Amino acid sequence: MDPSPPPAPTHPIWLRLIWLLGGVLSLVLGIIGIFVPLLPTTPFVLLAAFCFARGSSRCERWLLGHRVFGPMVRDWRANRAVPLRAKQLASVMMAFGSVMAAFKLPLHLAWLPAACCAGVAAWLWSLPTRRP
Repeated sequence: MDPSPPPAPTHPIWLRLIWLLGGVLSLVLGIIGIFVPLLPTTPFVLLAAFCFARGSSRCERWLLGHRVFGPMVRDWRANRAVPLRAKQLASVMMAFGSVMAAFKLPLHLAWLPAACCAGVAAWLWSLPTRRP
């Protein structure tokens, strides 16, 4: 019996392009999230890896080999857990961004960033925590 997994199904080119574009967009949002407090980096990088796995094995290999993003994706795939430090940092940055947005947005929209960030934070903290 051959222990190797069956070959991955090949998707039509148009579907691979959609996955590739989704991966690129997610990665760009993740990179922007490094600098903008309202955008959490980790979920977007993980989404990019998910999309690249379906759209471009070359981009997936690049992301897995990246010195900053690669360990995050490899750790997620191995343990399905997020480091405690990443959860804490993401929560603090989203809270900071939500407060800043509340001061800048009109009153009737000031709650929207906080609601979105609360949803992301709830999802993030519901994931298992990997301790160092």
